[in-house]
Amino acid sequence: MPVPLDEYPIHQTHLSLARVASSDRNFYDRSYFNGHNRDGGTFFVTGFGVYPNLGVTDAYVAVRRGDTQRSVRFSDALGDRSLDQQVGGYRIEILEPLQRIRVICEHDDLSLDLTWEGSFPTVQEQPHLILNGNRPIIQATRFAQVGSWAGTLQVDGTDFTVDPDVWMGTRDRSWGIRPVGEPEPPGRAAAEPSGGFWWMYVPIRFDDFAIVIIVQEEPDGTRTLNDAVRIFPDGRTEQLGWPRIHIDYRSGTRHPVGARLELSTPDGKPLEVEIKTVTNLALHVGCGYGGDPDWLHGRWMGREWSSSSSYDLTDPAVASRVPYGVIDHVAHARCGDAEGWGLFEHASLGRHDPTGFADWGSVAP
Repeated sequence: MPVPLDEYPIHQTHLSLARVASSDRNFYDRSYFNGHNRDGGTFFVTGFGVYPNLGVTDAYVAVRRGDTQRSVRFSDALGDRSLDQQVGGYRIEILEPLQRIRVICEHDDLSLDLTWEGSFPTVQEQPHLILNGNRPIIQATRFAQVGSWAGTLQVDGTDFTVDPDVWMGTRDRSWGIRPVGEPEPPGRAAAEPSGGFWWMYVPIRFDDFAIVIIVQEEPDGTRTLNDAVRIFPDGRTEQLGWPRIHIDYRSGTRHPVGARLELSTPDGKPLEVEIKTVTNLALHVGCGYGGDPDWLHGRWMGREWSSSSSYDLTDPAVASRVPYGVIDHVAHARCGDAEGWGLFEHASLGRHDPTGFADWGSVAP
């Protein structure tokens, strides 16, 4: 049956837009946003996704203040696909494509009404690909943007006025294939695991330019994704080569307290970015990313489902699982005389030879 999107001349295949070209159960299409005030004392992450082959749509908002992480989630059956991006008390309104977006969450414990303004044009990243044998488990297209926020935020009865001169953030839109929904049969992948996963994603906004850096490596250090670009206000981009990465981990942990990224401009000149991390938010604690025991993106939770949780990050039961997933850190950056803010997203799981981590229990000296 036709769906509202079929009224628009945007088809890419012979199919109705009720269906996607891939029959892979893990096909997804979603948005991610984050925002923080300049001191990093309040940090939020939010996202919305649809999973056409699972028949599910969902969204989440998580806010960290001090040692508390508050999270609300919404999930429902995916109806006719249209331009509406809404589930439960959550919705996204596209005010100006690729530039201005309104995000609204209505919940007693956590509510927001925020408008995103892109500070620089969006930039398309290199294709994301991870294979399990010959099967893609991640095969996605993604674009990113840095910007600012304006509006209101309320967390557990505390109101915040979000001023765009103070509140900054980053966002991405991605679609394709990645593990979502209920777990698949473990099979050979569980019997012969890769041994580790290493990931770093760094979008940073400076006054006169932005940078977006992505590095993904296998346990032996083989780089399977390398993307480093600088974006200027007029839309020009320049590639920044093969980043050399030096991360300062807190002793006895894999918590990054700082990093030095050595880049090079197209004319061969060095460009160095120094980063200090501020607060952080674990994406697998209430946000539905891999390893979250409470809820996963695309999982069938029933119709009109919602949930709210408050996590004490000093609770040993929570703190013990925080290191085993992807963690978003507010990043304060320097590039020469330029000061910037953005995201330092990192996962270091299992073996990673370049940093000397031999196994899952290895930590920094």
